[in-house]
Amino acid sequence: METISLQIPNISCNHCVMTVKNELSEIEGVSSVEGDADKKQITIRYQDPASLDQIYEKLKEINYPAQ
Repeated sequence: METISLQIPNISCNHCVMTVKNELSEIEGVSSVEGDADKKQITIRYQDPASLDQIYEKLKEINYPAQ
């Protein structure tokens, strides 16, 4: 199980956090997504078959690219 925290500059409110959580949760292997709108940060726990590349790509696709 991997855990990663990412900075997402486009997050401005809790609705943004929910959007990111819902979208990332659809990736097979993602077990949890937590977010903090004030810190503009998302923490993701995942394992195979999910990959960091898939997570970055999904964030880019939904217009919440990570830095």
